[in-house]
Amino acid sequence: MATTAWALDPSHSHISFSVRHMMISNVRGSFKSFEAQVTADPTDLTDAKVSVKIDTKSIDTANEDRDNHLRSGDFFEADTYPTIEFVSDSVKKLSENTHSLNGQLTIKGVTRPVELTCEIEGPAKDPWGNERIGVTATGSINRSDFGLTWNAALETGGVLVGDAIKLNIELEFVKQA
Repeated sequence: MATTAWALDPSHSHISFSVRHMMISNVRGSFKSFEAQVTADPTDLTDAKVSVKIDTKSIDTANEDRDNHLRSGDFFEADTYPTIEFVSDSVKKLSENTHSLNGQLTIKGVTRPVELTCEIEGPAKDPWGNERIGVTATGSINRSDFGLTWNAALETGGVLVGDAIKLNIELEFVKQA
């Protein structure tokens, strides 16, 4: 197959995260608005090009006060930095359906390398004859590496918000003509 553009199907895609809260549980959240572009040959993904833009104001942790705090200068500073961006550098095949995706992640104007483990499914034909691929990407980042350092000390020791952010990304793409 030749290298082809793949368009994101947002209705079948999700970007979510989790972080430790008070060192005893996890808070989960997601971003409701994002876009992604992929150019790839599904038979050889090592030359794939991936870019993702996430609207920081679209954060949703099911708690309006927390979401507003996350949009503030203490965290994402969403008015100044309206997007989180990822651009791929390389893709390495690890096994039949698993790849390592390396790239540059920019949050709040700070760019750092990240590595995601991706499970690729497809291509498969949908009922309307469109070719689709599915991508499940996981990884973690250290939020303080990106200037997201706000925290509060706990009376019992430890901190309110953990530093490690676990990422879980589910994306579905449709092959473009």
